[in-house]
Amino acid sequence: MVTVIETVYRFLWGDLLTLPLPGGASIRFSLLVLLLIPTGIYFTLRTRFLSLRLFKDMVRVTLEKKDGETTALSACQTLIVSTATRVGMGNLVGVVAAISAGGAGAVFWMWVTALLGSTTAFIEATLAQLYKEEDPLYGGYRGGPAYYMHKFFEKKDKKKRWMPLSVLFALSGLICWCGISQVISNSVASAFKNAFHIPPLYSTIVLVILGAVIVLRKNATVKALDVMVPVMAGLYLLITVAVIVLNFQQIPSVFQRIFSEAFGLRQAVAGGIGAVIMNGVKRGLFSNEAGSGSAPCAAAAAVTDHPAKVGLAQALGVFIDTIVICSCTAFLMLLAPEQVTGSLEGMDLLQAAMGYHLGSFGIIFIAVILWLFSFSTFLGILYYARSNVSYLFGDSWAAQTAYKVLALIMLFVGGLTAYTVVWDLGDVGVGLMTIFNLIALYPMAGKALAALKDYEEKRRQGRI
Repeated sequence: MVTVIETVYRFLWGDLLTLPLPGGASIRFSLLVLLLIPTGIYFTLRTRFLSLRLFKDMVRVTLEKKDGETTALSACQTLIVSTATRVGMGNLVGVVAAISAGGAGAVFWMWVTALLGSTTAFIEATLAQLYKEEDPLYGGYRGGPAYYMHKFFEKKDKKKRWMPLSVLFALSGLICWCGISQVISNSVASAFKNAFHIPPLYSTIVLVILGAVIVLRKNATVKALDVMVPVMAGLYLLITVAVIVLNFQQIPSVFQRIFSEAFGLRQAVAGGIGAVIMNGVKRGLFSNEAGSGSAPCAAAAAVTDHPAKVGLAQALGVFIDTIVICSCTAFLMLLAPEQVTGSLEGMDLLQAAMGYHLGSFGIIFIAVILWLFSFSTFLGILYYARSNVSYLFGDSWAAQTAYKVLALIMLFVGGLTAYTVVWDLGDVGVGLMTIFNLIALYPMAGKALAALKDYEEKRRQGRI
């Protein structure tokens, strides 16, 4: 089994294609990069650069108040749920790892990837709205890729309980989110051990108890995220922006470094331009999740007067995750002297940079914010799992509870022991989700594009 997982992981995320560049450099593409980047470019062109052209609309629809059913979510609430999973450990250590491997220029390519990914996020979220259905268990609505795949491929005169592609997507999602649960607790336990010398067992027990109290209650997950996500994102932005402002004199040189290394001759001559580009691209893809089919599981739950509004809100989520939060982490590191960060990597590098800016408080702050980011991710993925569990096992409280208990067990085990295969399992799950989702996105994109055209027409007429 381990061999199978590792083989699939290498196929999805390993170097599948190598493109030689002048000066002895090269760019290595994985299968997922080869799929997602062209998809982002294609949808960016089809939506006529939606992420730039309709940015004001993205903000406006996100801030609209919800009318109607109390059990349904607003576009803003579904954005909060998806942001909870996008904004995680990757926004901290992942950004630092990308810069460590690819240099400051990786930040530029991370931005480019986010702009492309936002249009993919719009397409899949709008489809989730178009094909959503009522949720008899939790109230409100549910949906996502498993549901819009099913309705698209099912023949009108032959109703079926399951469709193969939908089943594969739903299973991949459940596998992925179980793996992520273990990664989350392992990261939190390590951070608290380093910052506070708390044994992993104690921090893991507290994490599991808090998780159980929230996820085992009917509708406590969204309420908890409504409080947590704005607070954690607000705190992180407040501290990081304050550091950036205090070092404002260095900002022009940081931007110069980012752009010069993104296209610089020095990297090309040294054979490292491929690492610069691909580390930025991979970081952006891993962080914003656009195309993986995760966020549409939340987007389907929104109540709105037009499906394109939810798509625009989810496109904004990609911007918040990568352009804003990931960039703040990048600037924290790039504003610290190289003699401070040295050859450090991962959490040690980030804590060293934060320690330089804010002393011992910075080290503690990173540990606490990592806990908040990671815990909110756990709550978010359990919300995603609802619709997939329902698709596979029907409207059963027993099935919903069984998956939650399984995720809590993985959360506990992960805090005590790091199994590399489970990290790979999470990556395999999200990779397979992406492939199955993209198979449906291309033929179904016309529906989302028609919704966008209708939205813009009604917007011009002042009808919405």
